[in-house]
Amino acid sequence: MNRIIERAREVFDIEIKGLQELRDNLGDSFIQLTERCLERVGAGGKIVITGIGKSGYIGKKISATLSSIGSPSVFMHPVEALHGDLGILQQGDLLIALSYSGETEELLGILTPAKRLGIEIVGITGSAQSSLAEYCSLVVEMAVPQEACPFNLAPTATTTALLVLGDALAMALLQERGFTKEDYGRLHPGGAIGRAVTMRIRDIMRSGDRLALVSPDTTVKDTLLKITAARSGAALIVDAERHLLGIFTDGDFRRHIERGIEVLSTPVSEVMSANPIYVPEDSLAVEALKILEKRHINAIIAVDAEKRVTGLVDVQDLPRCKLM
Repeated sequence: MNRIIERAREVFDIEIKGLQELRDNLGDSFIQLTERCLERVGAGGKIVITGIGKSGYIGKKISATLSSIGSPSVFMHPVEALHGDLGILQQGDLLIALSYSGETEELLGILTPAKRLGIEIVGITGSAQSSLAEYCSLVVEMAVPQEACPFNLAPTATTTALLVLGDALAMALLQERGFTKEDYGRLHPGGAIGRAVTMRIRDIMRSGDRLALVSPDTTVKDTLLKITAARSGAALIVDAERHLLGIFTDGDFRRHIERGIEVLSTPVSEVMSANPIYVPEDSLAVEALKILEKRHINAIIAVDAEKRVTGLVDVQDLPRCKLM
């Protein structure tokens, strides 16, 4: 076996072993950490993560993940905290200090000032007997057998374990707070995830002047003029109360014009496609995309609670909405 691949697999094995060790040793301290986070967030406080070096980088990710699932969190750099950023801490916050050794001087230097502010401190460390642990009301110990580094020095297995522990905390909080996919989407309005879980048909459908509505006795010629005026690819045939009767598309016209130009004077009801597919206007926009792709159609109709036509979603609109 190539020695590079062999070494890479050894790293995987060491880090997997570290994760298994951490997983098997999870216990009451993790439950208490989750409960304290729930209590502080529920009371309007936030979770402040601090750490330096590799633990600091992981801490930033943990904090970002917590905020993304509705548990307000910020990262506080220990050195910057000594020069003013300690003001991040407010009454009711929970400070989670990360240090595998528990002896990082820069981190220890902010703990006494934090306690003076009345801030509760929780430590996540590899040693419950460390200096960090002495400052904490709760210690979550995460001993890992060894680093993947051949000198057992470079943070590798320990930072992986810390990262996963942070994810476990975030997902436990998500579950306990009843955080939903819709909640997640509201916190991610600018991304594909947010659009997929929050954007509704009514948000993207064509309506008003962009919607070609005609009665059943409208001629094909006048229907085409309506389609052109609306800059649409289809007209919707409705009754006097706007209940849907059918759809007439560019494709329908091309198929019928082959039989002769007299089709232009034909009532559109005679050449329309009856019983077209429609969806409630409050459906998720991503559901419209699924239907368009599955049924191989170019447009889908939106209706209200009384099944009156309110709009049309054209496949050409979806790239603009960044849904495809």
